[in-house]
Amino acid sequence: MTKPSPRDKLAQAAFALFNERGYEQTTVDDLTERAGLGRTTFFRHYRSKEDVIFPDHDRLLELVRDRLQTSSQHTTLGVISDAVRLVLLHYLEEGEVARRRYALTSTAPALRDREIASVARYQRLFREFIAQRGGESGEPASLRAELTAAAVVAAHNHVLRRWLRGECADPLPEFEDAMGQVTGLFTVPVSPATAGDGTTIIAFSGQADLDTLLPALRRLIENDTCHP
Repeated sequence: MTKPSPRDKLAQAAFALFNERGYEQTTVDDLTERAGLGRTTFFRHYRSKEDVIFPDHDRLLELVRDRLQTSSQHTTLGVISDAVRLVLLHYLEEGEVARRRYALTSTAPALRDREIASVARYQRLFREFIAQRGGESGEPASLRAELTAAAVVAAHNHVLRRWLRGECADPLPEFEDAMGQVTGLFTVPVSPATAGDGTTIIAFSGQADLDTLLPALRRLIENDTCHP
């Protein structure tokens, strides 16, 4: 059996003590004593007791930022979905540790604040990417980027929290559906030509992603089928 590393020992001690005493009542000295390690070892691995619970956010954010720049997807929302999927897969890989963290953050205000700050960093990253990719400026474009980024984060967190609460065994299909719904929210409206026989001409904004056009085209075709 592999011997636990000092980092793992400290994490195990943190989860145990936070559950027993509460986050606020547990000190770094308590953690090192429970783990059988010294303060020097603790600060070699973590900057604070919060970092024991959230050790990978900085690294994960960098992975997401890199994926935004290297994704093979062709649309803005496709690239963002590809990137945010990394976050979900990271939590799934953590398994029970992620669920224990979620339980802790539900009871400790300081940890909830840390989680909220982390979510805000992801949303800002997506907002900036959308604005850069769109190549537009001004308040309408800025608002659209903000709304889109917020919708992506909200959809991801909804699926993730269902899994963390044990309400969903396989969140990946739900994630794909949630991202599809986000795409639908930002579908460019289309106006079919006058109903009746003849040719229908459809005009779309040149800024629209293919992901946003396809649902609109599908609805138009369905309407044509139902109302010849």
